[in-house]
Amino acid sequence: MLINTGKNIHKADMDLTRYINTFGHAMYQRYGQKVHKVSINAAFTCPNRDGTKGIGGCTFCNNSSFSPNAKEAPQVCEQVAAGKQVIRKRTGARKYLAYFQAYTNTYAEVSALKTLYDQALAIPDVIGLSIGTRPDCVPDGVLDLLASYRDRGFEIWLELGLQSTSDEVLRRVNRGHGFGEYVDAIQRIQLRGLQYCTHLIAGLPGESINATADSARRVVDLGTTGIKLHPLHIVKGTQMAREWKRGEVTPMTLDEYVQVVADIVAEAPSELIFHRLTGTANKALLLAPDWTEYKWKVLNAIYLELARRDLPQGAAFQAFTGSDTPLIPSLNL
Repeated sequence: MLINTGKNIHKADMDLTRYINTFGHAMYQRYGQKVHKVSINAAFTCPNRDGTKGIGGCTFCNNSSFSPNAKEAPQVCEQVAAGKQVIRKRTGARKYLAYFQAYTNTYAEVSALKTLYDQALAIPDVIGLSIGTRPDCVPDGVLDLLASYRDRGFEIWLELGLQSTSDEVLRRVNRGHGFGEYVDAIQRIQLRGLQYCTHLIAGLPGESINATADSARRVVDLGTTGIKLHPLHIVKGTQMAREWKRGEVTPMTLDEYVQVVADIVAEAPSELIFHRLTGTANKALLLAPDWTEYKWKVLNAIYLELARRDLPQGAAFQAFTGSDTPLIPSLNL
């Protein structure tokens, strides 16, 4: 067990896979080598921005804060080539998933989506797709297309931006959909046997500190195959930034976030894949909380808390269910 001496742990000494089934570890177990996502901006928009559902988007959303290519959208092959070069130097990975990240990457005609996805899958060493989208933007035609890629042997993930299971909170942040759309989407996703990762944001206005853990329990019970966790960022150019300046939004502290993440990990089934445990924003845009600027500081703190508890992923889940088998999801909500 790791002793907390009060000093920061170097990332090389921090093996999160001792406690968590991380995406990198899961892919290594599956393919025998490192697999990394390469972010792509394919110049999509969002129904919550173009007037279909709303205008202005979610109150927390400034896509430039998390998408490295949000201002410019060169060709898919160019973005992947540039990303591969950076990733090879940083991690040594030689296999990649094309991660369509910015905005809603299923929000187009199926024929247009197929053209973009085919371009990515034709690139050497790209072994699959990870598609960022919303629960209300996954029609059957899109799911059938993704299932066809899966049937050809590609690694396929849908990343569903749910953020919270509370309809009240989703309305508060102008999300433009509710929990019901998520349930409908995953029913159809599960019928096709597709993998999907559920995005959750901790610290949204109107939610208690432990509400994210409650949301995680609900999506786990419904059978999600992955979770991506993200602390709320207050970034420039958003409605939430204005609310924060008026004192209407109070971000979580680092300790609060670490405790919630540790709770979620301990209660998750061991086969659930954690695609991300934290997230950083563009430093030039970030207003609060300041601790989110430092990825490794946050990951170190999570690692130390997991080590202190000495409860690896699945420990609390197994104690609760009496086995390490996921609960059979009940979708009749």
